[in-house]
Amino acid sequence: MTEAMHQVLIVEDDPALQSVLRTFFEANGYRVVTADLALSGLHDARLFNPDIVIVDLGLPDRDGIEVIVGIRTWSAVPIVVLSARTAESQRLLAFDSGADDYVVKPFSAPELLARVRAVSRRHVRGNSPMAVLRLGTVSVDLTARMARKADGDEVRLTPIEYRILAVLARHPESIVTQATLLKDVWGPDRDDSGSLRVFIASLRRKLEADPGRPKHIITELGLGYRLLLDPEAGINASGG
Repeated sequence: MTEAMHQVLIVEDDPALQSVLRTFFEANGYRVVTADLALSGLHDARLFNPDIVIVDLGLPDRDGIEVIVGIRTWSAVPIVVLSARTAESQRLLAFDSGADDYVVKPFSAPELLARVRAVSRRHVRGNSPMAVLRLGTVSVDLTARMARKADGDEVRLTPIEYRILAVLARHPESIVTQATLLKDVWGPDRDDSGSLRVFIASLRRKLEADPGRPKHIITELGLGYRLLLDPEAGINASGG
């Protein structure tokens, strides 16, 4: 799908900013739908089924978080938050609610476009069946639960370590919060970030060339973790 075929839904109540965003995205080949209320944004998301959603949090009728949560009940469309809220708690809440990225106002329009393109690429790649992660010299088959170095030596991972990688791999290059990892790996009643840090450290020792300076399993301070794949390899759906 080319960018000219992409449709973006912009949920933003500032008329001037809405107009600027419309002009900018249309100039870059996107079809644009705009909404200035949370409820109309939710309605338009179902009506137009856009390829990406950009949502402000400070909307007049409801908090933009409700737009994210509402869309996530039925769609995995990429969502980028565009907000003047800078508090870490707001960023965490947005990510935990299902946002794919968070851009703070004031912002650079080219940076926003780059973020939109990045989450769109991750979404397309994430829709492919996962089989093999390539992390430097190590290949990890999440289906067969087998990890090997380039020389053929096996890397022994625990069941929990495979589950952590699987959760991170569902959102490659995106921040996955600690709360999401704890819930998806251990269940909704687990709240033990210390154990998570221990397993992350173990994964780095086994998978990273330099565990002290990881290139693939990245800590996002105060937020969670991000899995970075080799650019030339990424997620291999064929297992080859």
